[in-house]
Amino acid sequence: MDMKKAMVCKVLLTTVLAVSLVGCKRSSSSNTSRGTGWDINSRDGGFQYNTDFKEQETAPGLVFVEGGTFTMGKVGDDVMHDWNNSPNQQHVQSFYMDETEVTNKMYTEYLDWIKRTYPPTEENFKGIYTGALPDTLVWRNRLGYNEVMTENYLRHPAYGEYPVVGVSWIQAVEYANWRTDRVNELYLEEEGYITRDAKIAVEAGETFNTDTYINAPTQTYGGNDSIISPQNTRRRVQTTASGDTINVHAGRETGIISPDYRLPTEAEWEYAALGLTELRNYNIYRGRKKYPWDGQYTRSGKRKVRGDQLANFKQGKGDYGGIAGWSDDGADITNAVKQYEPNDFGLYDMAGNVAEWVADVYRPIVDDEFNDFNYYRGNVYTKNSISEDGTVKIVTVDEIVYDTLPNGDVIARDLPGEIAQVPVDEDETYLRQNFDRSDNRNFRDGDKRSSRYYRDYDEFDDGRKTTASQTRKMYNSPKHNVEHVDSTGEMIREYDKSNKRTSLINDEVRVYKGGSWKDREYWLDPAQRRYFPQTMATDYIGFRCAMSRVGSKSKGRNKTKN
Repeated sequence: MDMKKAMVCKVLLTTVLAVSLVGCKRSSSSNTSRGTGWDINSRDGGFQYNTDFKEQETAPGLVFVEGGTFTMGKVGDDVMHDWNNSPNQQHVQSFYMDETEVTNKMYTEYLDWIKRTYPPTEENFKGIYTGALPDTLVWRNRLGYNEVMTENYLRHPAYGEYPVVGVSWIQAVEYANWRTDRVNELYLEEEGYITRDAKIAVEAGETFNTDTYINAPTQTYGGNDSIISPQNTRRRVQTTASGDTINVHAGRETGIISPDYRLPTEAEWEYAALGLTELRNYNIYRGRKKYPWDGQYTRSGKRKVRGDQLANFKQGKGDYGGIAGWSDDGADITNAVKQYEPNDFGLYDMAGNVAEWVADVYRPIVDDEFNDFNYYRGNVYTKNSISEDGTVKIVTVDEIVYDTLPNGDVIARDLPGEIAQVPVDEDETYLRQNFDRSDNRNFRDGDKRSSRYYRDYDEFDDGRKTTASQTRKMYNSPKHNVEHVDSTGEMIREYDKSNKRTSLINDEVRVYKGGSWKDREYWLDPAQRRYFPQTMATDYIGFRCAMSRVGSKSKGRNKTKN
């Protein structure tokens, strides 16, 4: 009996050892190259790569939107006869989008950082802070009293969770860029690549920029090596057999650095607003949607809240919220975020409250014949500026360039610590098939210049020719000019008085989507599209950010295919 037990024990021991050896072999295979058989992440050096990466982490404030195909454009009658949102089939890649609009509290955090880092009391930095400030005067009305909003809406905590307004398209883009850097700075600190709380104590010439860290990490924080040095961070220094240090800085291959926050494209915004998943039977949409919620009405049909409005919008002439004590939508101006039910993607206020900026340059046509995948008009391709010594050119505090916008506002083109950008040239475009120029805003936009064989020149109003890149005669909105101050210190403003203008469309008008507290029900349809100058702001346009998804289309495990 004892011999039998001994034999059984030996067999079990042998089995356990065999399984453990197989298990070890399998676990180490992820650190062995299938291309060369060499070790990956070897202590002796060589190729270093994050072989434990699972999937993209959802960044702060965002929710996941799984991509797919949908019918972009108007699905009802075009009562306005705009002909600018004809239905067309599009496919959108998976992405992330802000759960709510960017709120006053979120935006004032940005303003606080700008003010601490670039004190407006210093003449060299004054334009950075003033250029980021929302225009609070958008609340004023010639025949209305709204001074309480002018003075309180942005700053007062009573409006902290209300969507920020008075922000131009350009300001929204700058906020998204700032947010990218702050989130990646936090991620790198958490992983030990940056010293703790370095993000709090930085000064104007020592700010963190994601692209700078990736392309020239030693020039991050103004070249202050102590902030990213392994000797001062919590990260353990790895030394190879030859004495070289590895994994000192985090590159894209680590999976730590997040893709950029940005404005959503028009196609992404419309797809996310529709939330078509609730109309899906297997791989077929059963019908179309008029609103982000299911149904043909703006009032809830649920028993507990039957009759309640599902969004914040203008009910009718002189009716922005209903009768006192029994409000129709709970708001007269904007409302705090998350006051109405989210759509099927978990997104709030995709109809009503405030309309929202999207990334696209406006054109009446959506050219689905040329592209039906991740559609976007507005690509202006740039590249890093290279100094004479071959390194990337980092903007310093003494090299800040300010641009004067057509409305007289002054904004900083680049902030210190960022890499200066220049348009792509023949080095990138020569003999390419997919793009041949830096500025693609006018590509196939319907005017004569969109023809491949049309002569390559523009005309001034007096008939003179110019080779300058600008929108052609079909999109010839007024061109107001603002010059720098004259000898008396006054800004020189020149209004375009030409009588040959036939359009309000140019390369600087951007699409905004969705209805607002100031709009009637007609504009709640996600397919509706309007445009506004990118340098101007209103009391009814806000924004939310998006982020591209890298890796798999679906989140988590792959879904069963139907």
